[in-house]
Amino acid sequence: MTQSSLRAVVFNRRMLICVFTGFASGLPLYILISLVPAWLRTEGVGLKEIGLFALVGLPYTWKFFWSPVLERYPLPLLGRRRGWMLVTQLALFASIASLPLLDTDRQLWSIAWLCTLIAFLSATQDIAIDAYRRELLPDVELGLGNALHVNAYRIAGLVPGSLALILADHLPWDTVFLVTAAFMSVAILLTLSIGEPKHPQPVPSSLRSAIVEPIAEFFQRDGVPQALWVLSFMFLYKLGDNLATSLATPFYIDMGFELSEIGLVAKNAALWPAIIGGLAGGLLMVKIGINRALWIFGGVQLISILGFALMARIGEGIWLLAMVISFEYLGVGLGAAAFIAFIARTTNRIHAATQFALLTALTAIPRTIANASTGFVVEQIGWELFFYGCAVAAIPGMLLLTKVAPWHETQVEGPLDSRPEQMGN
Repeated sequence: MTQSSLRAVVFNRRMLICVFTGFASGLPLYILISLVPAWLRTEGVGLKEIGLFALVGLPYTWKFFWSPVLERYPLPLLGRRRGWMLVTQLALFASIASLPLLDTDRQLWSIAWLCTLIAFLSATQDIAIDAYRRELLPDVELGLGNALHVNAYRIAGLVPGSLALILADHLPWDTVFLVTAAFMSVAILLTLSIGEPKHPQPVPSSLRSAIVEPIAEFFQRDGVPQALWVLSFMFLYKLGDNLATSLATPFYIDMGFELSEIGLVAKNAALWPAIIGGLAGGLLMVKIGINRALWIFGGVQLISILGFALMARIGEGIWLLAMVISFEYLGVGLGAAAFIAFIARTTNRIHAATQFALLTALTAIPRTIANASTGFVVEQIGWELFFYGCAVAAIPGMLLLTKVAPWHETQVEGPLDSRPEQMGN
């Protein structure tokens, strides 16, 4: 790729749109996992009850169930993608701002249901945004565009996870939530200012076709065996990494670190390397392609897991903590950038909403398994052996690259030709 063509890929309006879609997607999620627990705890809600609030995130896992509805029934305003984006964003603003109006002593169930509604609206917005992004980006830009989206997603977490908590020391909670909800106006302005991408086919003729055709096309495209290889790869590629990071904070505590040390070092050593890794990975994918990026970044991801095993053997050391976390989340950022670009490339533009929702839901299963099972394993074999096991668990996903993303195969087009014919580019 020449320098001028590289510059054309990096510096265009589509990349800027990806930044704002990432922020719009990330903000509601981090409100649920960062701001709401802090609010409930300061209001005297017990840890067990707060822990159960994690269940309100189930709509993110099951969003593929209603993704065909968005494909079959476009709203009358703004088009098939932007109509749903705008409606969910307006509803998210109102729902988030309404949370502190409920009493945490007498209306905890109502708060839980409202949080579930926020998760549902957020997941629905993600369906529309993911489909929009898939239709917007030509395949050569999938790596960088999705990397920018993911990093803006993470940066959005600083609003409810940092700014809002600082404001909470000086302002009442209703004001804090209103200010935080106001950041959804960024998403609303984005939706109103961009154009609808060109859709490769008309709205499905029936809800049944919106459900059946995306699944049938995926398995018919390259045959059932290849489809199963792809699904197996998506399940296994991040498994070792998900296992290794699922109990990160308890591991740091067991290594003797103070909570303040973990908060100071882990936050900075995790966030910024992940962002740098994601951006660097996106730029590198423009040069070397998604296939080779999956090999290289997957290798970095695997090696970074062994850093946890090294810490388990050596023990406490603040600089070791910083280096291990930094390298691990550099691997996370690199691996996530290539992996999401691969998912996007695997998605057919004709069935973008349903296929993207299905495939991203599949990738969430290993994380759920990791969160549920790793504690039992660590209690049986200890931290060091556990992390060696996590590294071993990362190998099958790497081996499957020979089937789904061969090193020497330079694939630049997805299931459907993807020249940039969009109105919003």
